[in-house]
Amino acid sequence: MADEMDRVRPTFPKRAVITAGMPYGNKEVHFGHVGGVFVHADMLARFLKDRIGQENVIFVSGTDCYGSPIVETHRQLVAEGIFDGRIEDFVLHNHQRQAETLKKYHVQLSLYAGSGIGRQGEIHKEIGALFLQTLYDNGHLEKLATRQFYNPERETFLNGRQVLGTCPVEGCRSEKAYADECSLGHQYEPKDLINPKSVLSGETPETREVANWYLKLPAFKPLLEAWVNRLGGDDRWRDFVVRTMREYFEPPIIHVTKDQIESLEPVVFLLPKHTQQEGRGNSLQLVFGNLEDLEAGRSVLGEHGIRYRVGKTLVPFRLTGNLEWGIPTPVLEGVEGLTFWVWPESLWAPISFTSAYLEEKGVGADAWKDWWCTPDAEVYQFIGEDNVFFYSLPEMSMFMGMQGKDPQSDPAEGQLQLPHLIANCHVLFLDKKASSSGEIKPPMADDLLNYYSPEQLRIHFLSLGLSRRSTSFRPKPLNPTAKENEGDPVLKDGLLLVNTFNRAIRSCFYTVQKFYEGRLPVGEIGEDFVKESEDVILDFERAVYQHDFPLAINKVGAYIRAINQMWNQHKPFNDSTDADVRQQALVDAFHMVRVATVLLHSVAPEGTETVRVYLGADDSFWDWERIFEPVYAFMENPETHTLKFLEPRTDFFEKHPSQFEEA
Repeated sequence: MADEMDRVRPTFPKRAVITAGMPYGNKEVHFGHVGGVFVHADMLARFLKDRIGQENVIFVSGTDCYGSPIVETHRQLVAEGIFDGRIEDFVLHNHQRQAETLKKYHVQLSLYAGSGIGRQGEIHKEIGALFLQTLYDNGHLEKLATRQFYNPERETFLNGRQVLGTCPVEGCRSEKAYADECSLGHQYEPKDLINPKSVLSGETPETREVANWYLKLPAFKPLLEAWVNRLGGDDRWRDFVVRTMREYFEPPIIHVTKDQIESLEPVVFLLPKHTQQEGRGNSLQLVFGNLEDLEAGRSVLGEHGIRYRVGKTLVPFRLTGNLEWGIPTPVLEGVEGLTFWVWPESLWAPISFTSAYLEEKGVGADAWKDWWCTPDAEVYQFIGEDNVFFYSLPEMSMFMGMQGKDPQSDPAEGQLQLPHLIANCHVLFLDKKASSSGEIKPPMADDLLNYYSPEQLRIHFLSLGLSRRSTSFRPKPLNPTAKENEGDPVLKDGLLLVNTFNRAIRSCFYTVQKFYEGRLPVGEIGEDFVKESEDVILDFERAVYQHDFPLAINKVGAYIRAINQMWNQHKPFNDSTDADVRQQALVDAFHMVRVATVLLHSVAPEGTETVRVYLGADDSFWDWERIFEPVYAFMENPETHTLKFLEPRTDFFEKHPSQFEEA
């Protein structure tokens, strides 16, 4: 154990909350939900349960029940005769399907809730009211009158997804831009949407003034910058996440293409005080001192027909709207009839779900604070890269704003702590970004189970390296350009389980059954194998701590291959092998199987549990407090312990039935 003492091991929290991005209530779960977020969150949750104790980990997510996408999908399906029922029925139907799919993928949530379903929805409403009222009392909200799209032909305000146009944010390549947010997550004022059209009538809608509550996000800039600067010393935070957040710290900027410079020149003197600088590509940047001057500048440019786009800077963050399908807000300053905008209420949803879970367990109403309001606990939020902005700057500002009138960027005990964001890049489908609302439709997660086992898909998704780059998911059965003799990338990653590790475990069991009547031989593990095992344990632990799941799998994969290499060298199954050599090989190999099984428990939970059962070990087998102990420590009497009999050609990690047919 000298090596363990020499290496500095990572420190894990006493308690942890794991959250995963919420699927909308208008759809079932597609491959991106599972492969880009849920499997990764589940791996960390399972690892932490083994590492710090089952009772110290809560893993929550749920259906995002509200918002304009759900309203629009429900409207369309009812109009087409595909769905018959209320919007509440529609959301509940999809919620149940989502929960069933996640269970098939062995995603072990403490609670898969719904922001508008039953008691969970009631708690979510209560937490929402707490946020809005507290932020208002602390002076962090402002009431702003803005213009919203209105369809005069239908005599109705249009929700976000009922308006389509071109995103006005500079550099955006979104395929679809809605009323105040594009499909890539950029926010803007409805009046800035380029070429808006009503999806209800196809006509250009009007805009009418409405009052809403906004978080004073620009006022939090100094606190946010201090927080982001501290993250530079934490190697768990992904570079692109920190980089994305820093982009919003730039001053208010308007981008104008250089081909309009002649038209701009006579207008410049009408603009508020600003400076000009070269922009990216063929653009000129107009840099203003504050948001008020930016707004005035936009008005001037618009009046003179000059096309422009706004840059990324912190602007007030809208908390409310008037969409009927939403959570009613408390009445502040006599403003009635408002509902929460879906984005902010999805940011506190994990708190609501934690509270709902603890209530179901019979714990007090404020018990969620023991998980969210103490430095002893840590919250890990798994999200997609499109949502980095929302879960970082607005969420952290909302949480800091709950402290009081003068919040701190490093919350004290008893205040909402700032979560740790684990954002993954896009899981592409056949090299292209797939989206339920785009041209390229993603395969549904359930459909993939017609070709692969859940654990084959889990290890493949975890191996994609989404922490660094967008990576393509290329399942051969769904790839129309795949050649007959071409390999399947999904099966390639799954070979570690269904081929390499299966072979190593079977070899050990069959040899014990052949020469030892099923009794595990007891002996001293070779020093080299003890050292190699300690190294892989510590390497795996460090990789998971840094959320580098591909590295963790690579480390244990090399270790498993070493079992088979040792086996091929000593040939314990051969009758001619020296008995002492055979026994030592089995002692060493079973220790390595024990270690590899524990390490892979968070990756392939069903197969590894089968190994534990065949070994005859109790549940403490998974406890990382005992990770360096040999397999004998989990057997009542190692000298007489008999392993469960392994029938010929039994697999611990199973292939999909279709793969046997192909073979």
